[in-house]
Amino acid sequence: MIIKDEVAEIRTPYGVMRTVIYRPQAPGCYPGLVFFSEIFQITGPIARAAMMFAGHGMVVAVPEIYHELEEPGTVLAYDQEGSARGNAHKTAKELASYDADAAAVVEFLQNDPGCTGHVGAAGFCIGGHLAYRAAFHQAVRATVCFYPTDLHKRGLGRGMNDDSLQRTADIGGEMLMIWGRQDPHIPDDGRVAAYQALSSAGVCFTWHEFNAQHAFMRDEGHRYDPELARLCYSLALGLFQRRLGEGDQNTDS
Repeated sequence: MIIKDEVAEIRTPYGVMRTVIYRPQAPGCYPGLVFFSEIFQITGPIARAAMMFAGHGMVVAVPEIYHELEEPGTVLAYDQEGSARGNAHKTAKELASYDADAAAVVEFLQNDPGCTGHVGAAGFCIGGHLAYRAAFHQAVRATVCFYPTDLHKRGLGRGMNDDSLQRTADIGGEMLMIWGRQDPHIPDDGRVAAYQALSSAGVCFTWHEFNAQHAFMRDEGHRYDPELARLCYSLALGLFQRRLGEGDQNTDS
């Protein structure tokens, strides 16, 4: 599918959140996807990933996760300075603000005339963690967490004491968890903690671990693994098509 993009200014209790929307050009209604970025916000790799999902028949909303901390349109560089700034924001932002952002984007998609109202969530790195929390929302039917960081050490939000694993029983939809075994940010015991939380809560989930480093799906840099990225995108698309549907593309125009 050919896609188009637009910018939406979504209001949250913590300020206006600039959100880029990618959607098919073909008229019709399509399922929605809340897609969370890495700590660098909407970089080239994140935009390309969002366009890939949109090109498979989804309305993809990518919020700027640090909207109350950075000027609209800010993209942090994939370097030491950008990493330090993004990591500092990760714990400067209030946990409640992350949750309010997710709820606002879900509501936006549900009210979008080009969306079926069936909503999923996905994200990379911190975005994977945010997608995990978005899954607490009762409207989210399917979620893909690509190497979600800080789940095991409660490292999200001000005070670094999040309750993400403790709230796992709030997840009502299906989960797909994707990890890299050589990811230094998520050690073996961290993955075990997430697995045990999902199992104990009775969540419907699928679990995949690959011989890969952190950010192995980012199509920039030396850690990128194109073969594994293609496989993981296929797994994600399969889940979304099964749980969210394929929309009702209008072929009359």
